[in-house]
Amino acid sequence: MKKPVARVAQLHELLHDHSHRYYVLDNPSISDAEYDDMFRELQSLEAQFPDLQTPDSPTQRVGAPPLDGFDSVQHAIPMLSLGNAFSQDELNEFDRRVRERLEREGDEVIYVAEPKLDGLAISLRYEHGVFVQGATRGDGRSGENVTENLRTIEMIPLKLRTASPPAVFEARGEVFMSHDAFKSLNASMQASGKPAFVNPRNAAAGSLRQLDSRKTAQRRLSINLYGLGEVIGMDLPPTQMDALHLLAAYGFPVNNDIQRCDGIEACFDFYQTMGQRRPELGYDIDGVVFKVDSISEQRELGFVSRAPRWAIAQKFPAEEAQTLIESVEFQVGRTGALTPVARLQPVFVGGVTVSNATLHNMDEIERKDIRVGDTVIVRRAGDVIPEVARVVKYKRKHGARKIKLPQHCPVCGNPVQIREGEVKARCTGGLRCAAQVREAIKHFASRRAMDIDGLGDKLVEQLADAELINSVADLYTLDVEAVKAMPRMGEISANNLIKAIDTSRRTTLARFLFGLGIRDIGESGAALLASHFGSLEAVMAADESALTSIDDIGPIAADSVQTFFANADNRAVVDALLAAGVEFPTTETMQVGTLLSGNTYVLTGTLTVFTRDQAKQKLQLLGAKVSGSVSGKTTAVFAGDSPGSKVTKAESLGVPVLDEAALLELIGPVE
Repeated sequence: MKKPVARVAQLHELLHDHSHRYYVLDNPSISDAEYDDMFRELQSLEAQFPDLQTPDSPTQRVGAPPLDGFDSVQHAIPMLSLGNAFSQDELNEFDRRVRERLEREGDEVIYVAEPKLDGLAISLRYEHGVFVQGATRGDGRSGENVTENLRTIEMIPLKLRTASPPAVFEARGEVFMSHDAFKSLNASMQASGKPAFVNPRNAAAGSLRQLDSRKTAQRRLSINLYGLGEVIGMDLPPTQMDALHLLAAYGFPVNNDIQRCDGIEACFDFYQTMGQRRPELGYDIDGVVFKVDSISEQRELGFVSRAPRWAIAQKFPAEEAQTLIESVEFQVGRTGALTPVARLQPVFVGGVTVSNATLHNMDEIERKDIRVGDTVIVRRAGDVIPEVARVVKYKRKHGARKIKLPQHCPVCGNPVQIREGEVKARCTGGLRCAAQVREAIKHFASRRAMDIDGLGDKLVEQLADAELINSVADLYTLDVEAVKAMPRMGEISANNLIKAIDTSRRTTLARFLFGLGIRDIGESGAALLASHFGSLEAVMAADESALTSIDDIGPIAADSVQTFFANADNRAVVDALLAAGVEFPTTETMQVGTLLSGNTYVLTGTLTVFTRDQAKQKLQLLGAKVSGSVSGKTTAVFAGDSPGSKVTKAESLGVPVLDEAALLELIGPVE
């Protein structure tokens, strides 16, 4: 253990370096969790040895100095950072300090809870209602003048929506990039031979710091506003929530998930709820911010050198961690795709212990220069499969081995091929490959396909190991006695499974086509085929011209349909399924037409009369397209309970937002 003086000096150097990489270079070399650990260690040492705290300590400032490429802007009111909580106990301790200072130890404090966006903090200055200057937070006292870049963000009003604006009005918030915009940007970067961004936060920061604002305009940046800075010529709102309402009234985008919480227990409930909803938000958050609602109480509580006493950020469990690649294996999916998977030295990340991570494909391996034996940063977002984000190059040891694509399938030994224009390598064994057969059965039984309740992945593996099923058609030959013999399967469970299999015989053509697992044909494509051709026989007989006459079915998907049904093994499986009693009404007897042709809808939130799948299918059968994201071409958004960010996006684009009653009126009752 180093002496305190030496350790503090070392932590100063490390934190300054990593802060520079994160804020200035947009190229972090360690995870947020590792940075937080070092920062908290420095705080602890300075608390034990106050004489070691100096004005240049990382604990006494925020962020990093502005970049040389932009003019400097002095903040009239400092843009301070926030203290962090990493547990419920630390959140309770924050609440105790607040109540103690306000002399309200027996009363609950009202807080405002806000999702902590993972982006770049900015301020927007308006004079007499007109946007005149935008700046980054920088070191908290001075930031970078990025006015022209901010002007390109359509969500930012160039003029306040009020007839009597104050002389000066400064709004503060976060610029960020949605997941959709991030994927689109990285695709265009890679297509032009440029390196992709590491994450949406870095992409947003890099985009806002473009010296050419025309490039920023192409980056689809978003913004949410959450507070006020300098205000002259009007009285400040009495509460934080009132300030948010004022921002919204003036035309600023404010996060829909912000809510008032009565007491710290309600705050923690909100934190847990946002943690569960995090994967579906469409943008990155790394925690929740809690602020005392009363502005007068905020003034009474005041500030410490680095942060306000009236606010705290409770961080989610770290979603990035450092570990070692011990080996790489290639898994075979239901379409024959070979996916390289890294076997890792186990590491705790995102709330779970991770020992495997996807490497996606060989192009990704080569782009990131990943090798066996490398030290890597592993990323996990919600329930998404963990991935290797990047290699820690300076830790690479001599002898780290390059990863090679196998020439033959690791399961069945058939040759591996890469189709022209694709990046995925695939086994050519088809239904002769045991891995593909098992994955095909799992897909066939899934909820959105044949919906066989109780037939999970483990049971499929057990049945296949016992050689009771060798194709999807074999499911319909199972009996109770055979299923009951499986490990941890009693008579009741076996009876329920056989009943579910029997129920699945009566389905729809769209579900059946999707369940077959035809390459390049997803749920929407299957619904289009079913509604256009009306019968399985017509789909199987369709040529390329007939298939590509359908909107959204292109030459590649058409070739996949023809190839699938031209395969004798596949046709034998289909015939066996029909012989087993699987049936579906032709869509000619359903409500099919072009009533909604040319319209595009988005479904969001929880519906009560329909499931979203049911509503989607009915809209498609009426000729509409159903999209997962909102754009200027969207006809309308149908919103159920807890709709999330898609409603905000729709409102910002002027797209109508309708309720479930309007959806019911449009597509009729559920069948």
